Amino acid sequence: MRMVVLVAEDDPLTRAALVDVLREEGFVVLQAGDGEQAWETYRAHRPDFVCLDVMMPRLNGYEVCRKIRTLSPQTPIIFITAKGEEVDRVVGLEIGGDDYVVKPFGVKEVVARIRAVARRCLGVDEPSAATSAITEPFTMGDLQVMPRLLRARRGDTWIDLSLRETKILALLHQRAGQVIDRTTLMNHAWGQEYLPSSRTLDQHISQLRKRIESDAKVPNIIQTVHGVGYRYDP
Repeated sequence: MRMVVLVAEDDPLTRAALVDVLREEGFVVLQAGDGEQAWETYRAHRPDFVCLDVMMPRLNGYEVCRKIRTLSPQTPIIFITAKGEEVDRVVGLEIGGDDYVVKPFGVKEVVARIRAVARRCLGVDEPSAATSAITEPFTMGDLQVMPRLLRARRGDTWIDLSLRETKILALLHQRAGQVIDRTTLMNHAWGQEYLPSSRTLDQHISQLRKRIESDAKVPNIIQTVHGVGYRYDP
């Protein structure tokens, strides 16, 4: 369930901000500072989707997009650029881009676009190695979790989930009745190459409970096992 995204952006501050947002959402992130590096990184790693700046040195984003499309018609591509004219958006979409975000952009907007692209990635007929472990829908109490949509539902209420939150719920469901220690959860949701502190995990669980539990103060889905980790009791 660890999806891989390539961020190709020549401005280091913008690139760092995008990387932070994507990692917070639970993605594995590859980075490129110019068009040639973006193309070489894509060919070497075949990420699940691409965030692509238009105005980059060596190769611009449109050229990189055209090259990617020669290898993969399906890889979702989001153009991220300061060029906001309608003609630029049309060109980007016509050559194979799937979406377009204009700088300056808000974090919430980028996250929304990322979620939409991730749902498309998870729904393809032939998922890549990074998406092949996605599970089918499952229930936890009165909550129905749909990993391929990055969403959950309780009755008529829909709840958006990040990829990381989906990983946490899927592992708890898979090992129902068992205590999962913090290290195992962190390795599963963050990956060993991006290991947070246990406090970070606890904060994520706390925020997740507020959205998925009927009463976050008396949780029924994610139980705390003090000093060890967490458990889901069906």
